[in-house]
Amino acid sequence: MRQAATARGGGSRFLYEPFDVASARIEVNERIAEERWAQLERRLVQIEVGIDRLERRIWVAVYGAASLILADIAYGLLNIAGS
Repeated sequence: MRQAATARGGGSRFLYEPFDVASARIEVNERIAEERWAQLERRLVQIEVGIDRLERRIWVAVYGAASLILADIAYGLLNIAGS
C-alpha cells in the first residue's frame, strides 16, 4: 500500500478521484454504439450500390426487349412493303 502512494506522489488516497464505473460504462457503450452505427452505414451503402447495379441491369433488359420488339415490327413492315 505504501508503494502505491509513493508511485502517485504521496498524500492521502482520498485526494485522488475514484474510478467512476458508471461513466466508464457509458463511454464504452457510446463507443460501441458509434461502431455499430458506422457498420450500419457501411452496410447500407453496400445495399444501395447493389440496388443501383440491379436497376441498371433491369433497364438494360427492358431496353433490349423493347428493341427486339421494334426490330420485329420493322422487319414485318419491310416484308409487307417488299411483297
